Amino acid sequence: MKTLLLAPELFTTDSGIPRILRLYLKALCELADGSDSVRFVALNDVSVDSPDLRPYSSPETLGRWESCGRDKSRFVGATLSLSAGARLIVCGHVAQLPVAWLASCLRSRLRYVLVAHGIEVWRPFSFWERRALKGAWRVLCVSEFTRGELLKNIKLDPARVLVVPNALDPELDADGLDSAAISTTQPVILTVSRLSSSDRYKGIDHLIEAMPAILAAAPGTKLRIVGRGDDRPRLQQLVRDYRLEASVEFAGYIDDRQLRHEFARCTLFALPSQKEGFGLVFLEAMAHGKPCVAAAAGGSPEVITSESGVLVPYGDVPALAEACAKALVTNWDPAAIRACARRFSYSEFRDHLARLIHA
Repeated sequence: MKTLLLAPELFTTDSGIPRILRLYLKALCELADGSDSVRFVALNDVSVDSPDLRPYSSPETLGRWESCGRDKSRFVGATLSLSAGARLIVCGHVAQLPVAWLASCLRSRLRYVLVAHGIEVWRPFSFWERRALKGAWRVLCVSEFTRGELLKNIKLDPARVLVVPNALDPELDADGLDSAAISTTQPVILTVSRLSSSDRYKGIDHLIEAMPAILAAAPGTKLRIVGRGDDRPRLQQLVRDYRLEASVEFAGYIDDRQLRHEFARCTLFALPSQKEGFGLVFLEAMAHGKPCVAAAAGGSPEVITSESGVLVPYGDVPALAEACAKALVTNWDPAAIRACARRFSYSEFRDHLARLIHA
């Protein structure tokens, strides 16, 4: 069966949606049964380099693709062109779903599914989004929470709205790292997030505000903030306001190799976000055997258990400080934490997807 993947982007940024859509591409290529069985169109990518593409595709099954450089007209044209002969479109974002619907109108045997990640479907939909959602063969939600929020905003047959949890990227496998050798005796809290003014719900400011109480309970603790964005100056000023310059470090953007080392050397991972559709970054920390502190909101409670971390009320800075301080001195079992992460393995994800698309 020929399949076309539509993505906002696959390689331009390294946030959660491109990460999981790369795994969709990888799985579709592995499940394909012939040459030119899988194609893709990426809206924001300017180009796709072979070294980036190689781990997530197969030359035997991947056919044509188009990188549209943020040109929406080009994206529509490429989708209509590359959907020729396809039997299924996997659409990676609801904003692109009307284009999948249009292609299906032109090709009567073409079905399409939506991958629903999080806040982009926790809202009322536009007319064309609603029309496209009504025509979708299936909607694949990354969590039960996202499924529930989507169904609050549109009346669909619940049997067509399914949960397909995100998975660990095998390219980020932690097995080759010796965490014990890399980690330090100094307590380190790591957080990884976009530092965008539109993403303040991530709670990075709450972590900074919690640091004085954390330091009182665990002197010498460092907070490492990985990420970039237009909100960084505000967060840096917050650090200065609390006189935390010696305890809070901004690492900026780092690549996957460096990120693996950040996970390996930290004591605790924390992201007290209000609106995580799933929380893929928690899995990446757990794969390194590191406990997590998260807000009891969104999809995070579906990822983190008492064996792998602690949940706190969103926005409750004293509770966040207490949870982090306690987690820093708790005798966690890294093997048990890694076992929690393995529940979301890539092989499980691929097999789950195979059962759905071939049903």
